[in-house]
Amino acid sequence: MDNNIINFDDVIFADLHIHSRFSRACSSNLTFENLVKWAKIKGLNLLGTGDFTHPIWLNEIKAKLIEKDGFYYYNDFPFIISGEISLMYSQEGPVGTNFTSEIRRGRRIHLLMLVPNIEIADKINAYLDTKGRRDYDGRPIFKISGEEFVREMMKISKDIEIIPAHCWTPWFGIFGSASGFDSLKECFKEQIENVHAIETGMSSDPEMNWRIKELENKSIVSFSDAHSFWPFRLGREATIFKKTDFYKEIIEQIRNNTFVATIETDPAYGKYHWDGHRACKFSCEPNKTKELKEICPVCKKQLTIGVENRIERLAYYPKGFRAKNEKPFYRLLPLQEVIALAVGSGLESKSVWQVYNLLIENFENEFNILLNVSREEFLKKNVDIKLADLIIKNREEKIKIKPGYDGEYGKAVIGIGERQAIL
Repeated sequence: MDNNIINFDDVIFADLHIHSRFSRACSSNLTFENLVKWAKIKGLNLLGTGDFTHPIWLNEIKAKLIEKDGFYYYNDFPFIISGEISLMYSQEGPVGTNFTSEIRRGRRIHLLMLVPNIEIADKINAYLDTKGRRDYDGRPIFKISGEEFVREMMKISKDIEIIPAHCWTPWFGIFGSASGFDSLKECFKEQIENVHAIETGMSSDPEMNWRIKELENKSIVSFSDAHSFWPFRLGREATIFKKTDFYKEIIEQIRNNTFVATIETDPAYGKYHWDGHRACKFSCEPNKTKELKEICPVCKKQLTIGVENRIERLAYYPKGFRAKNEKPFYRLLPLQEVIALAVGSGLESKSVWQVYNLLIENFENEFNILLNVSREEFLKKNVDIKLADLIIKNREEKIKIKPGYDGEYGKAVIGIGERQAIL
């Protein structure tokens, strides 16, 4: 983590992987008005639209956003056309960690798409209409292989960027233990040269991904996959770009690995960091899983294998390896998580919101608070000393996290043996 003060005038904080209200398990209040309001409070300067494949949301994009140089503006706030697609198909070769035979197995992967303009979005949708329906969900499912999808997208436009989303999660990550691959090459074959980056997902961070040899020449970006506009979801992971007003320059920074840094949650905070069974309230680290032969001691069924375990199995380099193309990253919990620890209340409680709103009123936006404001500045504004210290501890990565597993978020811990707050 780089502790230098960030000059917000020189960079763009971007969250390019979000969803609309038309995706399953997403807030019904996801509108451009709410997204822009809370993005500014968070400190974000650029968002993906999400879900451009959904007909109704695409109509809203066309009606409410004005294009300039590949950015689409809602009043003064820029968006990039983006969406996520789910590919479910079968392919020969092993799946995850449990199969070794070369028979055909089911694959389920999510891919993030960044698109240069509405005209290209329409062409992508026309192609998808030859493969199935788009109108039932903002993240539609198609029986297309990763290789075929990238090849067809490149025929439409070389300016489309395709990024494996939350690439380590068990169920829909490209490296996922349950339905993924052991390598990008397995999935994309000769099209691998047209895949320039991977998205870490909440349960991994760049340092973990540096250990994978195949990723040496790929960029490692981070976005939130937010299902609501609330600031503890939107921008909880983000990528910091050099300032620009052009879509193509954002894509060039991704492809050339010239962006500035990423914002990451502690990977233990993610829902799939350790192995376990949520229903059995059991979790463990990879060595324990090996002792158990991957069998849950409670229900005697196969454990859900998490991200840390999966990385250990695929890693070429040891822990602590520093990649030649590494980028700085800031490992942070969202501000409301920290406030909840300080006040001993729930994440969305009235007391947490009161403190959050007061901090925003005094210090402009959340990223400024998390990254730049000093302890002395907090105390000058009469911020509670316990909260000020926790914000600084968060910045210094000194808040311990009990790892999440099998769909359960991690838990932040204030000191050994002290109270825990469920995040």
